[in-house]
Amino acid sequence: MSPDNKTIAVYDDQAAEYAEFMLKEGEDPALVAFIAALPKGAHVLDLGCGPGWASAEFAKAGHKVTATDASREMITMAGKFPGVTAIHATFDDITGTALYDGIWANFSLLHAPRSAMPRHLAALATALKPGGRLHVAVKTGQGETRDKIGRLYTYYGIDELVGLLADVGLTASETRTGESPGLSGETAPWVALIAHAPLKASATHA
Repeated sequence: MSPDNKTIAVYDDQAAEYAEFMLKEGEDPALVAFIAALPKGAHVLDLGCGPGWASAEFAKAGHKVTATDASREMITMAGKFPGVTAIHATFDDITGTALYDGIWANFSLLHAPRSAMPRHLAALATALKPGGRLHVAVKTGQGETRDKIGRLYTYYGIDELVGLLADVGLTASETRTGESPGLSGETAPWVALIAHAPLKASATHA
């Protein structure tokens, strides 16, 4: 089932600790590049926004920001940033067609069971405007497990993730990999991809 209630409870209980952890991470080059690639006044969905650091940066850059998270504590934090519309919602609550110029899913979808990923990606692909950009970052590996503090993680191979994106009509382009510790202190490898929605087909005139 999705969402995973135990994972949500961890984020509710450790919201302050997670916010402090994210603050120590400093500027994210991937976020800077993503913002720079957006059109002026873009509408951005920050999916699984956590304490809202990325949402705040989108808003500072002049973009319209919708931030969602399944943790009520995280949404309370994110909603305090000027220009951020913070909504308590799970991945299954994402609906709508051609709403967003960009979707930022930074280490959020990895908390969903593998069986749920295809429908979540399909919803995001539908919600993207033609030519829209999706940033998705997950930990790499195989299987599903819980970390030391109880959060569910689903691991993906790079080719597997690229294939899942292609299945919903999104084309992966830029790929970044790395290895870093998380809130639990455990270090794991990860991949971040940029995927693009197709442009609208040109109208045919008689």
